[in-house]
Amino acid sequence: MKNNYDVIVIGGGPAGLAAAIQAKDCGAEVLLVERESRLGGILKQCIHDGFGLVRFKEKLSGPEYAERFIDVFKEKKIDYSLLTFVTRIEKNAGGFQVVLVSRSGVTSVQAKSLVFATGCRERTAKQVMIHGTRPSGVFTAGTAQHFTNLLGELPTRKCVILGSGDIGLIMARRLTLEGAQVLGVYEAKPTPSGLTRNIHQCLHDYNIPIYLSHTVTRVFGQDRLTAVEISEVDENMTPIAGTEKIVECDALILSVGLIPENELAEGLGVKIDPRTKGPAVNGQLMTSVDGVFSCGNALHVNDLVDYVSESGEIAGKNAAEYAQGARNEIGIDIAGSFLYAVPQKLDLNRNNSEITVYFRSREILDKSVFKILVDGKEVYAKKYQFLRPPEMERLLINFDSFGLTKDSQIQFEIEVNSQ
Repeated sequence: MKNNYDVIVIGGGPAGLAAAIQAKDCGAEVLLVERESRLGGILKQCIHDGFGLVRFKEKLSGPEYAERFIDVFKEKKIDYSLLTFVTRIEKNAGGFQVVLVSRSGVTSVQAKSLVFATGCRERTAKQVMIHGTRPSGVFTAGTAQHFTNLLGELPTRKCVILGSGDIGLIMARRLTLEGAQVLGVYEAKPTPSGLTRNIHQCLHDYNIPIYLSHTVTRVFGQDRLTAVEISEVDENMTPIAGTEKIVECDALILSVGLIPENELAEGLGVKIDPRTKGPAVNGQLMTSVDGVFSCGNALHVNDLVDYVSESGEIAGKNAAEYAQGARNEIGIDIAGSFLYAVPQKLDLNRNNSEITVYFRSREILDKSVFKILVDGKEVYAKKYQFLRPPEMERLLINFDSFGLTKDSQIQFEIEVNSQ
């Protein structure tokens, strides 16, 4: 490890690996920092297939997908440090001073730019306001996956899954295959949160029931979970009195959402978008702090790892080519049924001819049109047969063709076609 680098990438998952490789290909000296003992991020424990369909046009398991990037990463002899934590980042005239703690002790490294590829974390029982005692047997879906796939330990014999996120659906199938009984998947929303393919492949194919507009309101047990209380919820997802029922089980597995991990970024003063829970970025994925880039699930939660790698490459390329200079940014407003859209702004001093736009709808929509308006005039439109919140949409837009100026007003809009 040297004392100075052009780019430091924080996080060694699929986004961080892609960012480091792309930055290296652009001629930058790169250091990748990873807090775990192995590269690959969450993919190490995702032994199911379905990865790489977009990028490699074939079904890969999580470790197989990660290995393809790790092989390229090591071939390029990119510097990296495992079991290493970033404890402090300070902005200075030359860029950023990053303080690292590892088995070798405390070191300080200088970088011209940073890429945050720190992924996301799972919401816990406390964050979804489940009442009762605090027995063992309450797991996030990722923790249950870690026990089962990496440690070879079955964390439950009879369980309830709260939330229909993709990890929860995949674990419903995985635990069933390992001999556990999954009594049901309970979802507070009126529609499933996971991908349609996972609903069919993980639940329907294994006769695992899913109960919509239901939630867990209480847990029972002292040393170990013995039962949970299930209640129906209304349209505001408020439990309905009198609908409670007790379900005996030895584990509650939570798949109730992911939150981008951005404590380090926030410590630098990076502005966070309340919709994505990740940094607000421009078309080059640079945050509100000059020289700081964000990608992958730290930027917004993706449903396909292929798009995680893609955003990593965009951030890595722009971090490598970063040169301090004045910004000329204009914001992008969103109207209609958007859950969120990325990027949130454009820098007119940069090349915006190939900007990747990611968005999700706030609700299930049938025939719809995604539109881009500049000063109230429609300049781009794309039709969709349907839009679903669990399925992120991706577009490649040439914003330079719209004749934008510093006074331009850009708006993304979803128009529902009633015909």
